This record gives sequence, C-alpha cells and structure tokens, in this order.
Amino acid sequence: MTTLNEHPTVKQFWEIQEGQAILARPPLEAAWLRQLCLDAGADDVGFVEIDRPEIASQRDEILSVFPQTKTLISFVCRMNREPIRNPARSLANLEFHHTGDHVTDVGHKIVAALEQQGIRALNSAAGFPMEMDRFGKAWVVSHKPVAVAAGLGQMGIHRNVIHPKFGNFILLGTILLEAEVTASNQPINYNPCLECKLCVAACPVGAIGADGHFNFSACYTHNYREFMGGFINWVENIADSKNAQDYHRKVSHAESQSMWQSLSFGANYKAAYCMAVCPAGEDVISPFLTDRKGYLQEVVKPLQEKQETVFVVPGSDAEAYVSQRFPHKQIKRVGNGLRPRSIAQFLRGLPIAFQRGQAAGLDATYHFTFTGDEVIKATVVIRDKTIRVQDGHVGTANLHLTADSQTWLKYLAKEQHIIWGLLRRKIRIKGSPRLLLAFGRCFPS
Repeated sequence: MTTLNEHPTVKQFWEIQEGQAILARPPLEAAWLRQLCLDAGADDVGFVEIDRPEIASQRDEILSVFPQTKTLISFVCRMNREPIRNPARSLANLEFHHTGDHVTDVGHKIVAALEQQGIRALNSAAGFPMEMDRFGKAWVVSHKPVAVAAGLGQMGIHRNVIHPKFGNFILLGTILLEAEVTASNQPINYNPCLECKLCVAACPVGAIGADGHFNFSACYTHNYREFMGGFINWVENIADSKNAQDYHRKVSHAESQSMWQSLSFGANYKAAYCMAVCPAGEDVISPFLTDRKGYLQEVVKPLQEKQETVFVVPGSDAEAYVSQRFPHKQIKRVGNGLRPRSIAQFLRGLPIAFQRGQAAGLDATYHFTFTGDEVIKATVVIRDKTIRVQDGHVGTANLHLTADSQTWLKYLAKEQHIIWGLLRRKIRIKGSPRLLLAFGRCFPS
C-alpha cells in the first residue's frame, strides 16, 4: 500500500517546495487587481481593508465566514435606466434579475481568476439566496457600507447607494480577499444625492420621509410582498382557507398568478420607485436639470398615477398614507410575516417595525422582564414619535411587563392570545393596560 509521502502528487509538491523559499505573499498591486475586476465585467471597483472603522460592525461576522480576509473588493454593475423607470414592473424586474445574475457572474469570474494565481477569495451573494434561518440579518455581507467605504458612492435619503457617475442604477457585489492590496480607496467627499425628494413623492407607501426617516416595515410589506414575510403570509392564507372559494376571497387571481411567476422566474419587487425616479449621478442628471417639468411628467407622474394594488399592514402608517396620498390605488390589508424567533430578535426588531405615526402623543417608558428560556431585561422609551431600546431597566417605568419568553413569542406569532397569558400569569403587567394597547399600536404586523 502506497504511503501518503510516496504519492506522486505529494512528492511533486515537496520537490517544488525544496526548490523555492516559502515567502510571505506581498500585497497585490491595486492597479492590476482593479483591471482584473473590470475585465471580469465590473463597471467600477474599490478596495477596503478589513480593519477600516466604516465596516467595524461587520468585521467579526466577515471573519467568521472567511477568517483569512484582509481586504474587501467592492464592485458595481450598472443597470439600464429605462426598464427600472417603466410602470410595467415586469420590465423593471427583468432588469433587476438580469443584472443581479451578472453581479454573481462577475464575482465568480474574479474569484476564479484569483484562484488561478493561488490567491484565496470568496464572493458573497449579491442578494438572494441568503441565510434564511437568521431573522433580522439574513445577509452575510452588508454591501452598502462596504461600497461607501470603497469610494463607490454615498447613501441617498432613499437608502440606496448613489454612484457619482452611474447614479443609483447599480447593483453591488463584495469579494472577501485573503491578500492585502497596495492601495485602498476612501469614501468620496460629497454626497451625489440632490435631496430633490422625488423618491419621497414617488414611494407608494410613504416609506421615505421628507425629513430622512425611513419606515422599514412599509417598504418591506409592499415592495417585498413576494419575498420572505409576504410569502409566509400567503402560505398561511392557503393553510387557513377552508376551500378554493374561501382562498379566493383572501387572495385575488392576479396575486396568485404573480406569486407563481415569482416562484418560477425569481421573486418580483412591487415598486422600487425610489430608484426609478432618482436623478442623481453624472450620467443621469441631464434630463432633470434641463427640463424638470418634463422629467416629472415623463418619469415621476406615471408611477404616481399608476393604478395598482398596494399592500399594507392594517393600522400602519402606510395604510393611512396611501388612503390620503394615493386614493386611486387599491389598498390590500395583509400581514407582513415578521416573526421574531427569540426575545433578542424581538428587541432588535422594535426600531425597524416602529410606526411613528401611530405613536403620536405617546410618551411612556416600558420596562420588560423576560423569564424562562431567555432571561432578559430591557427598557423601551417611546416619546416624540421616536423609540429607544436599552439593555436593563433604566429610569422609572410607566408600565412594567413580566413575561415568560416562549409565551411572549407565541403571542407575537399570533399562536396564543395575550388574554391566555394574562389569565395564566405567564404575562403580568404593572401599570395601565391602555399603555400596553398603545404600545401594540406602534407595531402592527
């Protein structure tokens, strides 16, 4: 039987090693690496060291996925503008899907070329698929802050990265690289965002506030209706229906067909109008500056005037906004499928599910004490239509709630009524029950 050291491949390896010194890899030439990325199909590229402060919040997770990471390669691929702007969302979604596939292909080509050079690298997913078992942050790398750190743009008020030349008509990719690079990139020293507020005017659910506030829940519920939580809600509608007739009372034929299309060809976005109307970027700005009235008529108005179904959570800020701002659009009341699987996730999710319109006039401090599987104390302060979540009990509470953690999670998932928990003393409150009701109104789901 041949021993490992006698195997031809092993013998060849050691013969090569004996003939050359094993030296530490020198940093990669930035110009060479940039050209490699452009040749692979990227439209722009930048490099960020793993220890940069701008991505410090991601560092540990990145290293847990690829411990060898020394540099992040951020790159962008342009999308065609006209399909994204078109009211026919099938055209927009084809562009999203096609460019998304292109980003994945570019990342694959870059990693393959580096591997041929003996350089280890890993390209992360540009979008989906994601780690769906992780509620709240299913993505491995947050591409936007990496792109900003790499000098590929700045965040606009619509929460999209705006490239100085291509505008927001881009998709992002990130590669984790084991090597250092001779030169890195720094953020650009201005924001291409014009603060024109056209994204505010075009959003069908009012997710983008004129003051910069972003309503995550509103955007998630409508634009991502056929992704994740919306899909869960659709499946639950099927499971809860007594028969086909009962199902069709809950879900229209068009919704069923659209879901089939998403399952067959890739999940479709319902809007993304904020990207469609954005005039920022050197390649994009001309029509807006030379004929603003014409730009509004040609790009913005068709999206505002489109007759369409808008998906909202009952009692949410989005429902009130659509009724007032776009009465010609049809409101469909749905669940958003957001179900925290732990108390820690529940607390982290409060700021992104918070509805500030529903919190108008509320000024209260809540102390939460969770027992059982998760022993956690937390303070939630709702004041002036803002929310603050803190560890431990801070200040004087207007309402103190003590709950068994599993009972509370079942209540949030609508698997048990809160009355059941109160009667069995699995949930106890000290303070006015009205404050608990007011708290719940801030987080409709």
